[in-house]
This record gives sequence, C-alpha cells and structure tokens, in this order.
Amino acid sequence: MEAGSITQHIGAFLVQLPSGEKVTFLDTPGHAAFSAMRARGTHITDIVVLVIAADDGVMEQTVESIQHAKNAKVPIIVAINKCDKPEADPERVKKQLLAYNIVCEEFGGDVQTVPISALKSNNLMNLKEAIVTLAEVMELKADSTGLVEGIVIESRTDKGKGPVTTAIIQRGSLRKGCILVAGETWAKVRLMLDENGKIMEVASPGMPTEIVGWKEVPAAGEEILEVESEQRAREVVEWRIYVKQQEKIKKDQEIIEEKQRAHQEAYRKKREGFMNMNWRERASILRKSQKDPMTRQPEKDIKSDKNMLPLIIKGDVDGSVEAILNILKTYDANEECQLDVIHCGIGDISENDLNLAESFKGIIYGFNVKAHNSIQQMAAKKKVKVKIHNIIYRLVEDLQEELSSTLPCGVEEHVLGEAAVLATFEIDVGKVKVPVAGCRVQKGLLNKKMNFKLIRNGECIWTGYLSSLKHHKEDIAIVKTGMDCGLSLNNNLKFEVGDEIVCFNTKEVKQKISWDPGF
Repeated sequence: MEAGSITQHIGAFLVQLPSGEKVTFLDTPGHAAFSAMRARGTHITDIVVLVIAADDGVMEQTVESIQHAKNAKVPIIVAINKCDKPEADPERVKKQLLAYNIVCEEFGGDVQTVPISALKSNNLMNLKEAIVTLAEVMELKADSTGLVEGIVIESRTDKGKGPVTTAIIQRGSLRKGCILVAGETWAKVRLMLDENGKIMEVASPGMPTEIVGWKEVPAAGEEILEVESEQRAREVVEWRIYVKQQEKIKKDQEIIEEKQRAHQEAYRKKREGFMNMNWRERASILRKSQKDPMTRQPEKDIKSDKNMLPLIIKGDVDGSVEAILNILKTYDANEECQLDVIHCGIGDISENDLNLAESFKGIIYGFNVKAHNSIQQMAAKKKVKVKIHNIIYRLVEDLQEELSSTLPCGVEEHVLGEAAVLATFEIDVGKVKVPVAGCRVQKGLLNKKMNFKLIRNGECIWTGYLSSLKHHKEDIAIVKTGMDCGLSLNNNLKFEVGDEIVCFNTKEVKQKISWDPGF
C-alpha cells in the first residue's frame, strides 16, 4: 500500500496465468498530478485496461486516460470495478463512455467491457480471457534476437546499487554484461532483477526488469539501445550531449538576436523622433543630457516588487520529480510570490542540498525520501527548512502555505457606523475658519478614536481622523444610531450636504495564494 491509499508510482510486474501464458502489467497512478506517467505508460503498452469504478462512473482522469490511449493508438478494454457494491451501476458507466467514442460490444462497438470486483476477485478470469483474446487478434509478436531495445519505465538512485532503472525489454534478450545507452548516459549491466527482487539471467521481450550498472540516472521514458562496446557507448553519449549543447546555443542565440532587433528598432524610432524635432528642441535635449542623445543609456537596476521562494526538489524516482515539476508549472507567475526551482534531483537529502539551500535562502522539499539525523541537525544549524512528504497533495498544500506566508498581511476594513451630512457651517478657531458638518447617525455608531471616510457621490475623497466630535456643544467620544452630532476633520476639508461619513476600524489578515494545481 502506498501513502494516502493512492498509487503514486508507476509499477511494472509480470503475472503468470493458469494456462502458462504471461502478461506484463504497467500500473500507472490515477491521481491528477501524475498525468505524464499515464501518458508514458500508454505509449509503452500494447493494450490499455481502463479501470472505472462502477459507483463513481467516468471521472476527469478517466477521460484523460482515454485521450492518452487514442493518441497512442492503443486498443482499450474497460474493467468496471467495485461491482460488488450496492450502489454500483455498470450500465451507467457504459452509457457515459459513449460521450467519448468508447462504444462497448453491447451497443454494437468493438470495446470489451468486463464487470469485476478487485476486492473480492470476482470475474478476474473473464478479464484475463478478454486480454488474451485481444492479444491473439492483434497477433502481438516480438523478436528475441539481435541487439536489445527497450524503454525506461522509472529510474532512481539506490544507496547500495547506485543508479537503477525499471525497464521493459521490447526487442532482443538482455543479459549480464550488455552495453546499453539511454539518453545521455550508458550502462554495463551488472545485475538484473525481476519485480520480486530475484536475480534474472535473461530478460526477454515484454519482461519488466530492474537494471543495475548505469553511470548516471537516465530519465523516465528514455529509449534503451544496446551497442557493441563501451567505446561506442561513450561516443553515442558524447554526441548526444554535443547535439543538446548546440541546440541550447542556437536557442540562446535566437533569444539574443531577438533582443538585439528590439533594441535596434527602439533606437531607430528614438533617432527618427530626434531628427524630426526643430533645432530648439534638439538643443534643449543636448543641454539636459550633455551626451549624444542617440546613445542608449544603461538601464537602471529595477528591483522586482514580487517575493521569490527558492526551492530544491528531491524525489525517490524520476517520475515523482517530474510530477512535482509539472505541478509547479501550473503556478501563476503573476502572483505576488514567484517560485524559483534552483535544483531538482533523485535520492535522499544530502549535505550539498543543504549548502545550496543556505546559499539561496531556499526550502528543500522531499517526496518519499529521507533526511538522516545528521542532515536534520545540520539543517537546524544552518536554519534551512527541510520538508518531507509521502503524499503528493500534502506536499502541494504545504507549498501553498509556504508561499502564502511570504505575502505581507492584508488589511480588512470593518464598518462600525454611517452618518449623513444634513447641514454645513464654519466656526472660528483663532484666526482660522474650520468647516463643520451637522450629521445624523443612520447605522451603527461613530467612535472618535477610530478611522473615518468621507464619501461624496459614491467616491471616497478623504480618509483620516476626526479633530472634533460634539453633541449639543459637548465633546463626546461615541455617537449612536439616531443621534445628531457635529464633527470636523483633521484637514479642514469642506463638506457638502448629502456627503456620507463612515466610521471603520482595520484589521491585519494573512493573505493566501490563489493557486489551483488542478486536483
């Protein structure tokens, strides 16, 4: 069981049927955060078994999985689960699927549907027969000879084994000592394990295999190819790194050229504007600048008015880090606080992570990883926050709270009372005439110690304090509903009949980031 009772990793395992046939299953997470894992699993597999709860019906992730299967052009078998529950309605599920062009055999289509109960193991043999039948119709075959080809399902760093990948072999037979290339790294296979941790001698097509011997951790989804020698593997990796660097240089050059064009266009417009001026205007500009007016002045450093939250992301496997980064991409950069991922990687929290977080004054978020006692003590000494979660949505909630804590407190206004100006007059205070408003409190009360607003024609034209508040020529602190009073403001602003006086107080409240990651 995974934390939070939800699947959060992609799993690959082999099931042997009573007939002796073997089926490899890829179990992909259904949670919204793991969309990339589902898409990757769909492109690897030959048949998609779409599991839908009979009581819930077609959900958002179900629709997304259907789209993934269509994009990959993979046939679908629908397994309607939880049919043992009283509220189960398999027929409703079949009708809902029609809206997404999934036509079941009962309605004249070609999609098999099997009602099952995973909890009570009901009808699972019928599901097996449906899978085997479809596989026979599709005539699925693989070549077990020649150089190995495969795909990385998931990758991680193991403390004892080093970089490890879970892979599906698609062609050839993988053996110990084979030289493999995946992405920008390579491996000489030292060890192969099945899903139960048992050592394998040979991995044939369709078998899920844990491969040990990689120089670096390849990304999930990378294609695995066998090469003749270690020398050839190094050449392939060096070439791929070179190509990637050239692409980056080309992209950077395009950005630089675009900025240069923008600067040249701005310079041209500025020059044309200057040349269109008369000689007096030109002379005035020259005197002010005392420099060539066509020379672009260096831009002053403009400090951003937004807060920045530096993050370090560590996950147990590549797919987890990928899912978290995809969630962070949904964050609105226009919010008052911005996210800055300064580093992401696979494995437990390390001293290097702490040093990096200390330098950038950032926070370390770990997903299904560990921070040993020595690391926790060092983090406390360096005053670096280390937050570890094993449920994806808990991590997002924590991150949202952390973002909200960076915002300054907002101010809420609470109206205490309202009064209408019925008459205006002036009184002499020394040599100064002070405007006074004769008012009647219509709602609540006026408290001289609180804040006040003067509203005219629906618009606030003044905010401040009262210089005096009187009732029948007596100074008074509070005037209640229905009472008449005279008041003056602290800036001698003139009143008009019909103005509104509002008494209010303010309260600081914590602001919250309005971030919806989509689940």
